[in-house]
Amino acid sequence: MNERISVNSSIHFGKPYVAGTRITVQNVLELINEGLSFDEIKRDYYPDLETEDIKACVDYAIALISSEDIKIAA
Repeated sequence: MNERISVNSSIHFGKPYVAGTRITVQNVLELINEGLSFDEIKRDYYPDLETEDIKACVDYAIALISSEDIKIAA
């Protein structure tokens, strides 16, 4: 796992978050989904994040989907 993303059962019920913050990967991905640029996310929502933190959230999501077993019902 990327060192910028952490999982701790005591923080946000075990949801992945940006290390050193309490900002969840989900929150960052939702902002990207809304069409915000990385600069807008940092400026308007999370000024403590670095561009590499936001990229790490995207990478985490890609890695999660890549490792997912897909079962198609017949």
